[in-house]
Amino acid sequence: MNNKLISVVVPVFNETMVIESFYQHMKDVMDSIAQISYEIIFIDDGSRDDSYQKMVRLADADANVRIIKFSRNFGHQIAITAGIDNAKGDAVVIIDADLQDPPEVVKEFISKWHEGYDVVYGVREKRDGEGKMKLLTAAVFYRLLKKIIKIEVPVDTGDFRLISRRVVDKLKELRETDRFVRGLVSWVGFRQTGVLYKRDRRFAGNTKYPYSKMLKFALDGITSFSSVPLKLATWLGYFTSFLAFLYLASVFIQKALGFTVHGWATIMVGMLFLGGVQLICLGIIGEYIGRIFNATKQRPIYVIEDIYSTGGKE
Repeated sequence: MNNKLISVVVPVFNETMVIESFYQHMKDVMDSIAQISYEIIFIDDGSRDDSYQKMVRLADADANVRIIKFSRNFGHQIAITAGIDNAKGDAVVIIDADLQDPPEVVKEFISKWHEGYDVVYGVREKRDGEGKMKLLTAAVFYRLLKKIIKIEVPVDTGDFRLISRRVVDKLKELRETDRFVRGLVSWVGFRQTGVLYKRDRRFAGNTKYPYSKMLKFALDGITSFSSVPLKLATWLGYFTSFLAFLYLASVFIQKALGFTVHGWATIMVGMLFLGGVQLICLGIIGEYIGRIFNATKQRPIYVIEDIYSTGGKE
């Protein structure tokens, strides 16, 4: 394991307030680890502030820094994918630039890697600076995901992890467009373990994951690895049909007893209920069809405008 190269992959989107502090912190940690060399790969995911200009200055001053600049914003999971695709290291560390995931934990990742693990992921023992609603929705999502998919995705984890070169090589073969990287890493398999850590508050700036993006991320995770929603739509259809037969039986009983029901309320409730169920089922089917449609286009997952390192563009 002596003199191995570690690639640190850092997706960046409008992080001008934190990028320099992150770099210095990450550099100090990596410099303190004996018998390794490293590269820090920043992926500029279409930033609209001066994040890219600051990263260029870092690259000019440090030969260990490389920058991959997207032609536009492609999203966090795609940025991670581009970093993995272009990493040269014997192992790859994935970490966000907001300093919520402490760079010091990377030392523990590398130690576990030396022990023979191919994937070492961070397990969030405590999460500071996040609202109760976000904590609740995250907890529900991971536990729901664990119930309905066939692979083991560890709960209370993010993309903060180390993956070995053979995991990287397998991930590079998986080119689906709607990506859920932590799920793909679990799907690939190999020997995996977790490291407990405390997740800090965001160092500066605003979150890049509002609830709308979190919902899309959850849908990507579920639909990428499970057909349970489709089965749920089928069972929902059976259930509504059963309710319809029960209602039909009640109509005959009312007729036999001489009761009649006047008005439209019952009819309208039934129609609205059945219509809602149908739309839900169509929406679930539509999510899967949309992903099939995206896959059949065979477009590249991302477009790189340029790659920059010391001395200029590569």
